[in-house]
Amino acid sequence: MTAHQPSLGMVSLGCPKNLVDSEVMLGLAAQAGYAITDTAGDADVIVVNTCGFIEAAKQESIETILEMAALKAAQPGRRLIVAGCLVERYRDELRTELPEVDAFIGTNELEQLPRLLRSPGTTIAPHPVALRPRGGIPARERTRPDADYLYSETTPRIRTTPRHYAYVKIAEGCDHPCAFCSIPQMRGNLRSRRVGSILAEVERLAAEGVREIILIGQDTTSYGEDLGLKHGLATLLRALAQVQGITWIRFLYAYPTRISDALLDVLASEPKLCRYIDMPLQHAATRMLHAMRRPGSREFMEKLIARIRERVPGVALRTTFIVGYPGETQADFDVLLDFCASQSFDWVGAFVYSDEEGTPAFDLPDKVPARTAEARRAKLMRLQARISKQRLKRFKRQVVDVLFEGPSEDSDLIWQGRLATQAPGIDGRVLITDAPADMPSPQPGDLVQVEITATHTYDLVGRIVANRTPPSA
Repeated sequence: MTAHQPSLGMVSLGCPKNLVDSEVMLGLAAQAGYAITDTAGDADVIVVNTCGFIEAAKQESIETILEMAALKAAQPGRRLIVAGCLVERYRDELRTELPEVDAFIGTNELEQLPRLLRSPGTTIAPHPVALRPRGGIPARERTRPDADYLYSETTPRIRTTPRHYAYVKIAEGCDHPCAFCSIPQMRGNLRSRRVGSILAEVERLAAEGVREIILIGQDTTSYGEDLGLKHGLATLLRALAQVQGITWIRFLYAYPTRISDALLDVLASEPKLCRYIDMPLQHAATRMLHAMRRPGSREFMEKLIARIRERVPGVALRTTFIVGYPGETQADFDVLLDFCASQSFDWVGAFVYSDEEGTPAFDLPDKVPARTAEARRAKLMRLQARISKQRLKRFKRQVVDVLFEGPSEDSDLIWQGRLATQAPGIDGRVLITDAPADMPSPQPGDLVQVEITATHTYDLVGRIVANRTPPSA
């Protein structure tokens, strides 16, 4: 008689950084002998990897935990494990309020998962996040220097993204003192992986068929500072650009004061590097930036954007803003609107301020009413929709390189792909309606040439005219 192989299902919430943690836990579970299932409700062990960044994410995490707890209750013997950022912020409260959860794993304890799976009654002692005082913010009470977890190229990992692209986390933690942000409480200070470790991982991913690498971290542009590297991200990008089999490389989450000429020069000179910079600016009114403990001013940001566009022709700029921050006046918001209109960003995300306990902003007076903040967010996004629609018109009748991704998320009757200036999941797409009848169907990860036939607010429409990827690739 064959012994039953236990199964594990994962529900991953939050950002790509959290997704990599989920993939690592899946790899560890598989190494421990567990079968991985796509349907968490059918698994012997359910893991919910939570997000705890803002109120909406916390609420989604709690609702998901309760949903999975109900599935657990329906089948005796099933176990429920909760992991991630919410655990780092509220471990004691969660233990008290959610007795149906069998175990909790923080962001620095991922490697403890196999021990939990072997010994169901095991309790994981928390490894508090190490925090050094920065920017005048006092060190939190939860400090310990050994909270330094980083995955490496040898860490087992089961990717859940499509085969042709992968996220690679190059660092953990953040040293910036943003007044609204709880990430340092959950992730600790900056800890960079070694260049050799990242290079080995990317080489393995390329051998597995990955064509696009997306580098992530709380602040990728600070990469290597803790290792003594002067231009860490530029050095890393130049090394990764030499990896055979990789078509595109991009990085997310850049910090404005870390955009060096060395970084821009490598972005402009290496063909595999996407001319794309994701740089959250948070606001444009100088008064608001200072209240947020963010660097610079509107003038600084305008000069920075001009420098980026001059040194990297054709670059696409994505940014995010917070509206409704404590003390934000209508005049401050008008500055932000004018800034966005004048800079014509390719992609913009806007978030309503979330009041997070434990952050300096939590104690600020003059909270903006939720209805006012939401109205401002909607107005900003209406402006950006008009900008995006106008900017995309320049692609009409052009032939552009597109990374083919397969059937569209909207319909099996059309395909979709992305330009180098479009990151997966957050930007627009290229919807592909036709291809030459005598051309073999392209495969996900192929680089195809598409003639753009129509443009919309965020998406492009076109037809394939050629496949640039050799058949043997």
